[in-house]
Amino acid sequence: MLNTLENITIIEDAHTSGAYPKRPLALVRGEGCTVWDEAGNDYLDATSGQGVALLGHAHPNVVRAITEQAMTLVTCPEIFYNDRRAELYALLTEILPDEINRFFLCNSGAEAMEGALKAARLLTDRSGIVATKRGFHGRTLGALSLTWNKKYREPFAEWQPEVNHISYDNLEQAAEAITEETAAIVVEAVQGEGGVYPSDTEYLQGLRQICDEKGALLIVDEIQTGFGRTGKWFAFQHSDILPDIITLGKGIAGGVPMGAVAWKGSLGQLPGGSHGSTFGGNPLACAASIAAISTLRDENLPEHSAKTGAWLVEQLQALELNAVREVRGRGLIVGLELRGRVTPALKALQEKGILALPAGKNVLRLLPPLIITEDELTWVIEAVRDVLSN
Repeated sequence: MLNTLENITIIEDAHTSGAYPKRPLALVRGEGCTVWDEAGNDYLDATSGQGVALLGHAHPNVVRAITEQAMTLVTCPEIFYNDRRAELYALLTEILPDEINRFFLCNSGAEAMEGALKAARLLTDRSGIVATKRGFHGRTLGALSLTWNKKYREPFAEWQPEVNHISYDNLEQAAEAITEETAAIVVEAVQGEGGVYPSDTEYLQGLRQICDEKGALLIVDEIQTGFGRTGKWFAFQHSDILPDIITLGKGIAGGVPMGAVAWKGSLGQLPGGSHGSTFGGNPLACAASIAAISTLRDENLPEHSAKTGAWLVEQLQALELNAVREVRGRGLIVGLELRGRVTPALKALQEKGILALPAGKNVLRLLPPLIITEDELTWVIEAVRDVLSN
């Protein structure tokens, strides 16, 4: 029986790819913002499963949708029409700007980035790509070429398309890098893995203007920030701009693997056969996505994220901890830049029943479900205070 941490780790360590650094913790159940290990110990999940569980774990609306769809039709490739897929398309057009009305459905955020790169190439007939330093966009080869961290990129450098990396929030460098040869610039409205850096409004607005002048496309990566995480449906809305292409993933389907590329209908469609995905747009994922997005809307969770996230940042700043250089964030993506390495803090928080994430070597990232309450966050704040005070 796999009912002890020792038994679970023995088997996983014997067969795992080795690609994932493991924490000594086996999670076996989740409900709301809480997860449990095999021994029955509970933890507040301030990771949302790396940003996926926007509605927390085992949300009844998502569970119901998955169960009903699994008994109806699990798979249906996009060579056929499907009712759940059509319903999801219609729902996405309700929460996105009117001009964004073409979609390619896939299975992850990294796949969405791959699709966005191909779409930019096909829709512009250009090949140049610009991305930003500190950006993270995935580990598949195309998405990896956009990702700044050399630790991820360098082992595969010879296989990657050439990308011009420029400083984040620097319009002067953007104006120089984006030319008539550029297909697109790829940017996060809030850099997540890079250290939780929200962009300046003027920066995104300036990028929009430069792209318009040069005929390049503006691709905004909303994989971690989309669907209410930052206090609006999408993080680019804080800057009142309209991207040409948006990449989506993580929480789009309430925990079921899914990603999407969304773009302006005026750009046109992709040529037939130019891209594809066997599992993309399957009815099971679409049903889960419909349930997740509808729940986010019906419970006003983007607004809750804005209010609760602002309160969380204020409370953390008020602690005035010597170990913290800066607290920054937008909505419920919050980073504490530490004066030392983050790993010891993550371990100490786990011992206190709080699961958190790093964002680089010295940034503690809180990425809780959007349903989290101030009472639950008070538990997080107290644990952070105790750990970082020592």
